[in-house]
Amino acid sequence: MTETTIVERPEEDEALVAELERAVTRLTAAKAEVDRIIFGQGDVVEQSLIAVLCGGHALLVGVPGLAKTKLVHTLGTVLGLEDRRIQFTPDLMPSDILGAEVLEQSQTGERAFRFIKGPVFAQLLMADEINRASPRTQSALLQAMQERFVTIAGQSHQLPTPFHVLATQNPLEQEGTYPLPEAQLDRFLLQVDVVYPDRASERRILLETTGSEEAEPRGVVTRDELMDFQRLVRRLPVGESVVEAILDLVRSARPEENTELAARVAWGPGPRASQALMLACRARALLNGRLAPSRDDVASLAEPVLQHRMALTYAARADGVTVKGVIADLASRL
Repeated sequence: MTETTIVERPEEDEALVAELERAVTRLTAAKAEVDRIIFGQGDVVEQSLIAVLCGGHALLVGVPGLAKTKLVHTLGTVLGLEDRRIQFTPDLMPSDILGAEVLEQSQTGERAFRFIKGPVFAQLLMADEINRASPRTQSALLQAMQERFVTIAGQSHQLPTPFHVLATQNPLEQEGTYPLPEAQLDRFLLQVDVVYPDRASERRILLETTGSEEAEPRGVVTRDELMDFQRLVRRLPVGESVVEAILDLVRSARPEENTELAARVAWGPGPRASQALMLACRARALLNGRLAPSRDDVASLAEPVLQHRMALTYAARADGVTVKGVIADLASRL
């Protein structure tokens, strides 16, 4: 490993390498199991695993029928996590997510409030079509995502550990939706674009999912192992050149820092984007069997980390400029 700044003593270095190699073996097996169930979505699977390994949340954007719900259930089974799903609708209330207190009367006639936990008390939660719910309901979930606890009637209730949200948005049906504000989008570590599978993968889907039997996911790692991997990601050494690449990319995406962007970008990513990119690069390196991230990881993860943390000017949108195009241009200069 080069340019190591985290590990200082040789014996610690050797112990970390051994631990990383064990984690790589387990995570490779976990990814292979997810790929066995979810066809033709290699990048989506990888980025979803990266978000979980970083201890964060991901926003899945794609049209219906691309196995987003199945992906979350598969991840839960493979990673040893309890998974739940909430279908977001305009009439969904915060209590439908968080839970509520109910008044109960005992056999002796005494009355007391008891808190009934909502579906947010899961280790892996799918928030399906999150932009269908009202801003009030969205905020209830997004506060839980940030604080990792909920407050009901003045009492705090800790969420399970780990706690991850994979939320979905449908990019086509915009009627009757409440777009997430920029500050709430920033809570998601990554925005993962779920695209159509290629022809070979779709052929495999036809043959393997329309018969009398369908493959079911198997558990590969345990919850405790996953939490060990999450802690390990934060210990992964990062070279100075990678740190500089992250800073160069994120700061160049801000119109205040890059005057060339002023006519195209209204506002750019904040320091949370740099933090997300640093963690995601470490997790991607680990998933791919490498003991340290590279500048290629920075370029590969630029789009999922930055695209929901930037906004174009009206003139740029009118000229057909896209956020993805801007990010690709910036990443190509690394």
